[in-house]
Amino acid sequence: MDLFNQSQEPKPRTFEKHLLKDGEVWYMPNFIPSDKAKDYFKTLLNNVNWRQEEIKLYGKTFPVPRKTAWYGYDGFNYKYSGILCNPEPWTKELLDIKRVIEFFLKEERFNSVLLNLYRDGNDKVSWHSDNEKGLGINPTIASVSLGVTRRFDLKRKDDPDQKLRLELSPGSLVVMKGALQHHWLHQIPMQKKINQPRINLTFRTIKE
Repeated sequence: MDLFNQSQEPKPRTFEKHLLKDGEVWYMPNFIPSDKAKDYFKTLLNNVNWRQEEIKLYGKTFPVPRKTAWYGYDGFNYKYSGILCNPEPWTKELLDIKRVIEFFLKEERFNSVLLNLYRDGNDKVSWHSDNEKGLGINPTIASVSLGVTRRFDLKRKDDPDQKLRLELSPGSLVVMKGALQHHWLHQIPMQKKINQPRINLTFRTIKE
């Protein structure tokens, strides 16, 4: 079955499953075929309503070190780091990708997606957990990478020696499951030698 409507024979897709203490990380490096991943990247880069958000730290205002966008069904707002996101309507490309993720995950149905644009290796996201109240208990988050390969780090909150590192290639899918968001942190670190952009799509289910 060719889930992305490619004319050539699709490659088998399977998850590498990392079973961690209090959580799981599933990785599928060839989730989207390379040609289709390039098309999605170009379309999203040029057509998404990217925003340069700002955050306040220690009484000062700083630009978020990446651009972001929030898409989803009407009414599913999201707030993180003091930033309130109201959803833009789904695009065809985002719905196509969501449909295939849900095919693999069976029981999951996502109602929104946070998009991040890392313009080069200077853009990053610091250590954090996606544990906002609106995501509920033990949220499943599916993350798709497009563009240049970037490093993805995880570490356990109460034992930083417990770590996992992945290289997120274009067209890859990472799924974070179980209690991971309550016990682990993750980041996309700065990598100054990288001079090409990356787009990350993190599909989520807002509970309230």
